[in-house]
This record gives sequence, structure tokens and C-alpha cells, in this order.
Amino acid sequence: MTNEQPCFLVGIGGSGMMPLAMILRARGVAVSGSDRALDQGRVPAKFDALRALGIDLHPQDGSGVTSAAQRVVASAAVEESVPDIVAANRLGCRRATRAELLAGLFNAAALPIGVAGTSGKSTVTGMIGWILHATGRDPTVMNGAVMKNFVKPDAPFASALVGEGAAFVSEVDESDGSIALYAPRIAVLNNVSLDHKGLDELRLLFGDFLAKARVAVVNADNGDAAALAAALPAERVTRFSVEGAGDLVARNLREEPFGVRFDLRVGTGSVPVALQLPGRHNVSNALAAIGAAVAAGVPPGEAAAAIGGFTGLRRRMELVGEAAVEGGGVAVIDDFGHNPDKIAATLDALHAFPGRLLLLFQPHGYGPLKVMGRELAATFAERMRGGDVLTMPDPVYQGGTVLREVGSGDIVRAVAGAGHDARHIADRADAAALLVDLARAGDRIVVMGARDDTLSLLARGMVRDLGARYAGGQGSVA
Repeated sequence: MTNEQPCFLVGIGGSGMMPLAMILRARGVAVSGSDRALDQGRVPAKFDALRALGIDLHPQDGSGVTSAAQRVVASAAVEESVPDIVAANRLGCRRATRAELLAGLFNAAALPIGVAGTSGKSTVTGMIGWILHATGRDPTVMNGAVMKNFVKPDAPFASALVGEGAAFVSEVDESDGSIALYAPRIAVLNNVSLDHKGLDELRLLFGDFLAKARVAVVNADNGDAAALAAALPAERVTRFSVEGAGDLVARNLREEPFGVRFDLRVGTGSVPVALQLPGRHNVSNALAAIGAAVAAGVPPGEAAAAIGGFTGLRRRMELVGEAAVEGGGVAVIDDFGHNPDKIAATLDALHAFPGRLLLLFQPHGYGPLKVMGRELAATFAERMRGGDVLTMPDPVYQGGTVLREVGSGDIVRAVAGAGHDARHIADRADAAALLVDLARAGDRIVVMGARDDTLSLLARGMVRDLGARYAGGQGSVA
């Protein structure tokens, strides 16, 4: 791709589009775009950051698509009726999906490292990117979340890193089947579980993905992932496990409120690892990242030492702030949990320490609720404890056509039927206000959901509201 091929990205502020725009622009491509969120005035700082990179932004009304020379890129979720797409078709612009353009960049790299799985992709991608960066490999990284290690005043939304080294690290998406476009040299598979697609289809997609790689780094603790690895030649597979059996094994876990330590057994040796992220699931993520880095040529000891410097991603069990209330404090945590595995991992990690959980879970769409509504309800029913409270506003909706066969009320009824305090409060602001009213010393408020950047703003607002509610209290936002 050259400077003579300008790209117009429809939905440029999305979690998958924004880092792609950053990478294209850093490589000299003329980039412009539009976004419904820009038109609605949501998260203006994100769009200011894009403008600061020299990216032109337009209303999503077709006015930015002006020439057949433009390559118009959109995610699979963008409908043909969107004015920018109508204009592109009228002008005869070359079209591409986000995944097609990204896969082209990825496959052209000297060392493409793909991270797949139902959960943990963004964290593992960030971890690999940090290890390679910290050990001098200068990678390019395409992530779906902001990597805190790379945030700077001129890069406040660092979901991408552009380097000159051989490695191109990217999470790859199975939800729309686009994982089939990627040809990794090193393939990571964190897990296989229900999310956007049925398990049979997921097994096929992930199996084909692993088969393309020279090295497959696979979670031996996940039954479906382990079964897929078993179909590959043993010399091409690196298996990792938390307190099980594999090539990379974590033992002697010592959990902390916002961190975890463990011993990494690799070969006949053992290396201490200290993560700045909590939870058993992040130990598994770390093993995946170390396995990929070792496959890329980093010595195990160096990889283990480097990962201790990884500070995490925004919206992955992120402590937003704490409010001082009578008798103690209330922490507010922002989390991307939106499918059963992610939610279970978050609740388990937080329940390892005292304090009840006040949960606000905004589903990321009506379609996902239809696919995994029963499993979501079962996860909350099984993982919540006495005293925990769940509030669920209506699913995120940002325009377009959608069937509303399953809603938040259906999930809440199932969770309440299992004996928990679960409430459907349609308006998100009202749900947040209820949790602020209920909060007392020692509680953790957790804001959960995907596809909506304003959830982070909601969490920050809750910290401030807590401080204002309690006489003499203060809300301290991190």
C-alpha cells in the first residue's frame, strides 16, 4: 500500500478501526473517515486524537467519499444503506472490509503473530507486544484495546504500535469468520467457548487457523483448544497450563488484589514471574504471551522478566478510582467482560478478596444476547455470591436494524430466579445511580460491557458521584 491509495474508514472510531487507521497513517497512507459516534458527540477526545495524527474526519453522510480513487473500508457490521457506502458504490470506489485490509498487512509481514480465542485476545496481544518491545524487537501491534504501556501525551489512545521490526502482532476475530483470512507464522489460541458463534463452527475456524502456523501456542487447560492442538504435529505445538501439564506451566500462584505472582516452569528450570494484573486468567494470558515471544526468538527468562513490566489494558479490570466513604472506601472498576468466560474470570478474580460486588452489565447487543443469553444468566447465577447485586440496562444500541427477541429483562429474571439480587433497569444512568446509592465501605462497583466507549466515562462519573454523596467523602479518579 502506498501514499497514492487513500483510505476512507467508515466507523473509524471503532475498537478495530481506530488502530488500523493509526497503522495506515504511520505508514504514510492518506487516511480519512467517519463515525456515527462522532456525529453524536460521543467520546470527542478519541476523534481529537485521530485529527492530531493528520486524519481527516467527516460526518457519516457521504460527504467524505468524493473520489473513485478512495478505498472505502468498513466493518462487516456497517450496512449498505449507510450514506458513505451508498456514495462509495455510486462512485465505484474500491471496497474492503476492515478484516481484509488488516489481513493484507498482517500476511505481508516477515513475522506475523496472530492471537485468537474467545477470551483474552487483547490482553495477550498487548503482552506479546510489550515483551517484544521491551526486548528490543520493535514490533508493530494491532490491538482492540488501549495498551497502557504505550500511552503518551501524543498517543492517548494507544491501541496500535508501529515499529520497524519483523513482528506484526494482531488479535484476529472469529465472530465474523474473518479469522480465515489470516496466515500466521505463530498462532496463539487462548480458549474456545461460546460467544458469537456455535462451538462446532468455532472449532473449525480455530483449527484451520492453527494449521497454517509454523508454531501453535495453545492453552492445554481448555478442552476444545487442547483437542485442536492434538491434531497437529507435536513439534509444531507449544502447550501452556496453569498448574497442569505442558511446555510452559505456572505453579505456586500467589494472588494479590491487583497482581499475581507465580513460578514459570519451562524445560527443567523455573523462573519467577510477577504480574501487575490480577487473576488466574491473567496467568494463563501471560503464559500464552511468553510462549509466543519464545517462538519469536526471545529467551524464556527475558520474556518472563519483561512481562512483569506490562501494566495492562484500559477496560480490562481497570481500577478507575476509589471513593472514601464512612468506614472505608469503595472501588470502581471498569471491565470489558461481555461473554460468559470473560465475566466468569472477572468475578472469580475479584471474589478472591473480601467485599461484595455491585455489578452494572450492559450487554453489547441484542444479537449476542440471543446467542448466549442462557450461558450469561448461568454465569452470573453461578459466580455471584450472597450480597452481590446485578443491574442490567438495556443492550447497547447505536443505530441500524436489529431484532430484539432477547433482552436484559430475560437475563435478570433467570439470575433472580437463582436467588440473587438482579434488577433490570432500562436506563443506564438510573442503574448507575442505584449502585452509587447502595454502595458502602468495602464494596467494589464493576462496570461491564463491550462496544461502548462511554462506559468508561460512566465509571469515572460514578467515582465522582460516590465522593459527592458521602459527607466528607472524596472520589479520586485514577
